[in-house]
Amino acid sequence: MKGRIEKMITSLEHPVRYQLPISDQVLDLNPLIGRDLTLTYTGTISCIACGRNTNKSFNQGHCYPCFKRLASCDQCILKPELCHFHEGTCREPEWGKAQCFGPHVVYLANSSGLKVGITRASQIPTRWIDQGASQALPIFEVADRRTAGLIEAQMRSFVSDRTDWRKMLKGAPPPLCLKTERNRLLDGVREFVDQLNEKSGTVKAKAAETETVCEIVYPVDTHPEKVKTHNFDKNPSVTGRLTGIKGQYLMMGDIVFNIRKFAGYEIEIDY
Repeated sequence: MKGRIEKMITSLEHPVRYQLPISDQVLDLNPLIGRDLTLTYTGTISCIACGRNTNKSFNQGHCYPCFKRLASCDQCILKPELCHFHEGTCREPEWGKAQCFGPHVVYLANSSGLKVGITRASQIPTRWIDQGASQALPIFEVADRRTAGLIEAQMRSFVSDRTDWRKMLKGAPPPLCLKTERNRLLDGVREFVDQLNEKSGTVKAKAAETETVCEIVYPVDTHPEKVKTHNFDKNPSVTGRLTGIKGQYLMMGDIVFNIRKFAGYEIEIDY
């Protein structure tokens, strides 16, 4: 198979089911675990937004003009508390209305350890799977992205918002009681959230009602002992046995690569 690859499609099964989009085809990856694969980069990159060929990929698959133009590539995507829609400076106001003003969730996850994060409500559990979380639990249900980002920023005083991706790939973390952690964090930010609601004159955020911890198992035969990243820009071909998939990473023994990083690359896959 040969074509432009994009972020893997996932579904919450036991274990997670992975599919790789390759141009107009979709490759089921789970049945390939344990088999030898060769992935070869052909030298062609096309922007995942506009489709034009580009010599270099920006922000996980974009050409430079799209990287500079699209709201989805703005700094507020990584730091939602910096959302500037209310200042009238959003790059794409209609996109912002559709993406940033629907229901969001502030959540706890256990990937390489305890972390806090945010996502659109419609992206649960996809966001958790993409981050390689083994456990996840919502903390707050929030009306918009910026408010979720402000709460997340406040919670950084109590818990990290980062995943140690190397540690995440080496194995499942020790299980945590996320309900206990959630209650602790709720106490720490309750006053801040109350102030946000009071200032807006409406309920912008409320404690999540769900009590069910999402438990996620990944299709991994063996985890890498030493994580070695493969870069298709430096070495266009990689061959090895597919030993597992976690987050958006393929594992070939100790060699790993982030499929999302190479979105837009034309790859030939032999198996």
